[in-house]
Amino acid sequence: MTEFYKKILKNNQKWVEEKLSLNPNFFSKLAQGQQPPLLWIGCSDSRVPANEIIGAEAGEVFVHRNIANMVIHTDMSMLSVLDYAVNALQVKHVIVCGHYGCGGVKAAMGNTSIGVIDNWIRHIKDVYRFHQEELDTITDENKRFNRFVELNTMEQVFDLAKTSIVQNAWKNGQELHLHGWVYGLNSGLVNDLGVNFSCDKDLDAVYQLKF
Repeated sequence: MTEFYKKILKNNQKWVEEKLSLNPNFFSKLAQGQQPPLLWIGCSDSRVPANEIIGAEAGEVFVHRNIANMVIHTDMSMLSVLDYAVNALQVKHVIVCGHYGCGGVKAAMGNTSIGVIDNWIRHIKDVYRFHQEELDTITDENKRFNRFVELNTMEQVFDLAKTSIVQNAWKNGQELHLHGWVYGLNSGLVNDLGVNFSCDKDLDAVYQLKF
C-alpha cells in the first residue's frame, strides 16, 4: 500500500470521528434518505469541489461532473442524473458551474489532438463557432479564454432549459430555477453570469416543447 493510499484511509476515519463528535446522529440521519435543494453540474477538475465552494453539508447537493461542465442532449449519464434530480428528488435549483482556467475549454481553443477526448471537446468547439465573432475580437488571449469559459457555461444553461426533463417540470408547475456560474480558481469566488431560467418563455419558440 502506498503512503498516499494509507493517508486517505486515515483521513476518512478522522473525518468520521470529527462528524460524530459534533453530531452523534450525523450518519444515521444521512442514511434515512436525501432531499437536496440543488443539482450541481460542474467540471471534473479536482480544484472545484461543489460542496466546499458553497459551504454545503453532505446531503445538500446532488452532483454531476464531466469535462468542462457540458450539458449534451445525447449524454445519458447527465440526463439520468438530471431526471432523477428533477423528478425524484424535486430539486428547486440547478447550477451549471464552469471555472476559469478550464483545461477542456483551453483545449477547444487549439487544434492539438489529445485522444478520445477530442470527440467530447468538439462540443465545446461548437460553442466557439456560435460566438466566433465576439471571441475573435478579443486580442488578449487570456481574456478571450476567460470569456470563452463564460460563454460555454451560458450555452450549457441554455441547453439545460431545452431538455424535455426541465420543460416538462415547468409544464407541471414545478418550481425549478436554472443558473450559470463561473468559479475563480485564484479567488475562490463565483461569478454569477446572470443567465437564469425559471420557465421556457425565454427560449426561442423552436425549442419550446408541447406536451
